[in-house]
Parts: sequence; structure tokens; C-alpha cells
Amino acid sequence: MAEGKLPPHDIEAEEALIGSLLIDPEAILKVAVSLKAEDFFSETNRMIYQACLSLYQRNEAINQITAAHELMRQDKLEQIGGAAFLSHLISNVPTSLHAEYYAQIVSNAAVMRRLIAAAGQIEALGYEASPEVEASLNKAEDILFQVRMRREPRDFIPIREALGQYFEEAGPPTALREGEIPHILTGFTALDDFLGGLQRSDLIVLAARPSLGKTSLALNIARNAAINQKACVALCSLEMSREAVVQRLLASESGVDSRKVRLGRFGEKDEIKIMEASGVLSEAPIYIDDSPQLRALDIRSKARRLHFERNIDLIIVDYLQLIQGDGKNETRVQEISKITRALKTLARELNVPILAVSQLSRAVEWRASHVPQLADLRESGSIEQDADVVLFIYRDDMYFSAEDWSKVHDIEKEPYPRGIADINIAKHRNGPLGQIKLRFLSRTAKFDNLEAELISAS
Repeated sequence: MAEGKLPPHDIEAEEALIGSLLIDPEAILKVAVSLKAEDFFSETNRMIYQACLSLYQRNEAINQITAAHELMRQDKLEQIGGAAFLSHLISNVPTSLHAEYYAQIVSNAAVMRRLIAAAGQIEALGYEASPEVEASLNKAEDILFQVRMRREPRDFIPIREALGQYFEEAGPPTALREGEIPHILTGFTALDDFLGGLQRSDLIVLAARPSLGKTSLALNIARNAAINQKACVALCSLEMSREAVVQRLLASESGVDSRKVRLGRFGEKDEIKIMEASGVLSEAPIYIDDSPQLRALDIRSKARRLHFERNIDLIIVDYLQLIQGDGKNETRVQEISKITRALKTLARELNVPILAVSQLSRAVEWRASHVPQLADLRESGSIEQDADVVLFIYRDDMYFSAEDWSKVHDIEKEPYPRGIADINIAKHRNGPLGQIKLRFLSRTAKFDNLEAELISAS
């Protein structure tokens, strides 16, 4: 705070608001949700407003008599100047029509004071000179975020207003504003038909046992969204380095064997394909963070920063079980519960879909049928609870050889499903469940559409 300068406040607006509450009991309904007692600069006004809130919470009438009685009960009536001061507040306000306007002035001033306080806290962090610079930056961003979160409280609105906002902000699907992406398409026709694309604010969990291609599918979705829709994709790769991610993307885009790309053993023709693929990918708005140790707080902080700079359309986390807990003495199940809740909160906060890759428990291997179930989600039932969509990858060719397959199936009617992946939509909060089939090209770690993709729906 500047020396000799008071922080932002407006005593007249505070007194006008309280006067409005005392002459119109219904006025409290317009301000109680958004305005707190601590938002008042004057301690006197703060005490009177708190008394009004107490009456409102007990469903009692609010007027000069009841407010004075409540303040007396709290032994604060004399502190505020007695009943005479309440009379003074009423005499200064001819009408309560502008109560919301007064409340907005009081709220804005309170935000500015909190911003000043936040600046002081951030200054203190700087003077601590902690060796954990990234942790200090995260704390600083979180302090500012808390100020912003208190700035715009949500409340009930009539459906008429919600419909108006929907058509004003999003518009009908056929009449989108230029550059606006209402939902993120995976690039897999049948999957997009089922889900309507990846919806904003949804948490989508993509799960499978190791080596079934969950990372490849996530990267394919990132590529398709970024190149086909020009969607900005943030990829948190906790499992693979950025070099490994780039190699996979290059192999998938160029069609060159991923092993050759990884080892650098390819001929002139393949080199041309790789260079062409590099040119395509270099223009894609994909941002990679390969930090091997990330907490949910770190992901939120980095995503918010990138969203501010680039306006993210999709966040991909690979994978869920590698996210670290906050260090408290909790079981891993409790930690995963907090992590999935934090990711869902982030999806809503930034209004973007988050695709979280997840491992499955070994229970899949022990059953006669190896098809995944929701109960197989590893380490926490909260993954199923918090997710809006759960996708499982299953491949018969990973569990049955061609010879074993022929023993129990009619090869003519059911040929061996080499490279055929079932994508099971096991949970879909806002749509149907079902299954689609994709082709997995292991040579290039790439998923492709099949001609007859739609298999079943429920």
C-alpha cells in the first residue's frame, strides 16, 4: 500500500446498501449470495450487514427494529452508534431500487483490496527466496486465482436466461462464429458420432492395460484435433519424454516404421516422408510438457498460464496414475480421488475437455473374459465417479493367437481380428453407451477408421 493512502473503499455505497436492506426486506435476496460481510471496509457497516445476514439465515424479517435487536443480542449495538445510527442510514436512502448497484460498488472495492493483499503475499514469497522457484510461482498464481474465483460467484438463473446465453455465446451448431470450436473432434468418425466430439468441461478417461495403444490413441486424437480443427492442445506427458512423443507423432504422420524413426535407420524415401510430416506437425498448435513429476496443482497452474496465452481447446494427461499427490499422509486411493476431482474442476474452470489416460488393474488378466469393466479402473472408484466419459481399449489379438482363435471361431464368419481394436464407451454421462472398432497399425503406432465402424449402441 502506498504510504498515507487508504485502500479502495466507498463508505457512502456501504451505508446506502445497508439503508436499502433496512427499508426493503426483499433486497437481501439480491445481494446475499455475492456479497459477504468481510467485503465491507467499515467495521461498523460490516457488523450491521452481518446482523442482517444472520436474520436472513434464520428467515426473520429485516428492518430497523429487528436489526437493532440482533445487534443488541450480539452486544454490538452501542459499538455501531446505537439505534440512532440505523435511523440515519434509513433517512439517507429514499428507495431500495439501487441496492444491487450499491452492492456492486462495495464488491468491486473489496476485490481491489484483496488484490492489494495478494500483492503483499506474493511480495513475501519473493523475499523468502525459496530454492523451489516453480513452487513459489505456483503459489503466486494460486493467490491471484483465489481473488478471481471470489470475483464471479455463480447463482441460480432462469432457463430463459440460460437459453439466451447459449444461443448468444455458443450459437446453434450450424451457425458458429468464425474461429470458434464448440467441441473437439477425435478424428474417428464413429467415436465422434457417439460422443458428439469431446465436449467442453468434460473429463474423459481413456483406459487400457499396458501395450494396448492408449498413449497412441491419445496422441492420434491430439494430432487430429490440432491439424484438422486447428485446436490448441496441451499435452502433459508424464510417462514419455518430449523426444519420444515427437518420434511417435512423426511415425504416425509419415507412415514410416516407428522403430526406424526411433533408431534413425531409414532410407532416402523415408527421410522425405519424415521431413514432410515434420513440416505438417510443426504448424500444429500442440504444446508438450514432459515433466516426469507433476502434481494436479502444477498441471492446473501450467494449463491456466497456457490458456491465458494461447486459449487451450484440449488438455491431455498421460497418464493419471503418474500424477503425484500433495505429500500429505493419505492412501493412494485418496490421492487419486483428489487428483480426478482436481482435473474435473480444471475442465470446468477453463471450459475445455480433459482427456486423461489411465491404467487398468490386473483383474482384467485374471478373468476368463479380458474385456475391461468400470470396476477395473485402477486405484480409485472416484475415476468412474468424476469422469463424464470412460473409454476402454480392448484387442482380441493381444489375448488370443490366430491358432487359438480358429479353435473357437468360424474363420470364414469371424476372421482373426489382427490389429482390430474395440473402443468401448463404458460410461457416457450425456449420451449412449456402445462400442466401435478401429484399426491399429502397430508398425506406425497409429489408429485408423474402419469402413464399418459403428458396431453397437445402447
